[in-house]
Amino acid sequence: MRKVSFAEYGGPDVLRCADAEEPHAGPGQVRVAVRAAGVNPVDWRIREGQFRTTRPLALPAGVGIDAAGVVDEVGEGVEGVEAGDRVFGEGLSTYAEFAVLTAWARMPEGLTFEEAAGYPSVVETALRVLREVGVRAGQTLLVSGASGGVGSAVLQIARDRGITVIGTGSAANQEYLRGLGALATTYGEGWVERVRRLGEVDAALDLAGSGVIRELVALTGDPRRVISIADLTAPEFGVRFSGTAGSVPDALAEAADLIARGRLHIPVEKAYPLAEAAAAHIDSRAGHTRGRRVLII
Repeated sequence: MRKVSFAEYGGPDVLRCADAEEPHAGPGQVRVAVRAAGVNPVDWRIREGQFRTTRPLALPAGVGIDAAGVVDEVGEGVEGVEAGDRVFGEGLSTYAEFAVLTAWARMPEGLTFEEAAGYPSVVETALRVLREVGVRAGQTLLVSGASGGVGSAVLQIARDRGITVIGTGSAANQEYLRGLGALATTYGEGWVERVRRLGEVDAALDLAGSGVIRELVALTGDPRRVISIADLTAPEFGVRFSGTAGSVPDALAEAADLIARGRLHIPVEKAYPLAEAAAAHIDSRAGHTRGRRVLII
């Protein structure tokens, strides 16, 4: 099978797409013939070695955690799924023709593989940070970097829960954010005052890692009301860095429910062939994403 991997930490040029041995499902796992794989910022952060001290890898290592595909191998002890089922979920080394998933759910009706691949870790992260920041119905949440995959999910889930959301993004993404139900404003010089004009902020999320932690604390008045998934310096300001996943099966079940009820839709901004994983990483790292980026297998 073809698989993307890297033998050393570094830039996108360290990625190689080459033949590799097929993985097999162990106990509690399923193997899928991957049809699409999600491209997440954590993928290139791992490739760059940003987590090498906290989560060291045995190199060479595969890339990717999200996938959608067709089950073709069911591990011992797995029930409720069989070969031929269309599923989406999380696993290891999903930038490949075959991948083992450790958490999965059936794909909602009407969802394409490309769309489904963009949901798993994005929705899990969105649900987790909303829970951790403690925002409730009737309150206002500020989301810095709101137009990407996690931001798109946060805006829609928050709206479904009766939370008002202020979202910052590029000038080109203002209408997109408003379409997801956010009070939108641009980042850049003067953004704090623009946010204040939109309303009082009860809690805030840093999804882009653009060096705004100090301002988010000032806007909320309490570092405990701020969560970051992208700025490793957040603890220096008393802000929690959220990097440990919660229950992925629960998140997938909630994602499937939201999608089925028409309350969640994350568009695919661009799909790339497997051999262009490096280009996908370059574009993901550049930011300004509207929705999700995926690889087509």
